[in-house]
Amino acid sequence: MTKFAGKTVIVTGGGGGIGSATSRRFAQAGGKVAVFDRDLPAARRVVDGIVAAGGQAAAFGCDITNRAEVNAAVAATEAQLGPIDVLVNNAGWDVFKPFTKTEPAQWDKLIAINLTGALHMHHAVLPGMAARKAGRIVNIASDAARVGSSGEAVYAACKGGLVAFSKTIAREHARHGITVNVVCPGPTDTALFAEYKEGAGNPEKLMEAFTRSIPLGRIGQPDDLPGAILFFASDDASFITGQVLSVSGGLTMNG
Repeated sequence: MTKFAGKTVIVTGGGGGIGSATSRRFAQAGGKVAVFDRDLPAARRVVDGIVAAGGQAAAFGCDITNRAEVNAAVAATEAQLGPIDVLVNNAGWDVFKPFTKTEPAQWDKLIAINLTGALHMHHAVLPGMAARKAGRIVNIASDAARVGSSGEAVYAACKGGLVAFSKTIAREHARHGITVNVVCPGPTDTALFAEYKEGAGNPEKLMEAFTRSIPLGRIGQPDDLPGAILFFASDDASFITGQVLSVSGGLTMNG
């Protein structure tokens, strides 16, 4: 499949579970993938795997909370791979505690990574997309944004903000041929979810409860997400913008 042949794709948090699965899928579909991650060795491991499989990718160390790093990484991507066609804002971080047990310093970090970082990426990439009258943006939020999630109050607030921001940017840039959509994972077997289970104090019991509550009967895997992400990024979704799709095995069903 070469649906993204010649397209330059940025995936933030590309060294992690969902990010790496998404980066590989874009590369398999012919995309030139810029793997952004603050953990540069992790990004390089993903790129090494893509290149070994015959794909095209490059790793960029980037802390999305730092605007200067974002600007530098975007400029380096365009110099090496070409103008940005697709942006996937996937990087995220969480603290798993009841809200009253958290501290303002944790709120600041949560907001910086989960909301402000995505704003930096949009602000850096949108002008070029608008000038070219084309672009696809897929923001990875969370079902916590849609229905709430105990122990993730500030994270849920950030992801809810990202949903509202995405809809607004979709309206502002529709005239430029840019679409902006949101994918909301449910519980997914990533390093972040492993931290969530440990924070609960009884990981096995929590895993059993989640599995029972998901109609399809299992926790999500990173490879469950790229299909929806690539759909929104493709020409097949050229008339879809400002939409939110849950990929959660039916845990949440929003009409």
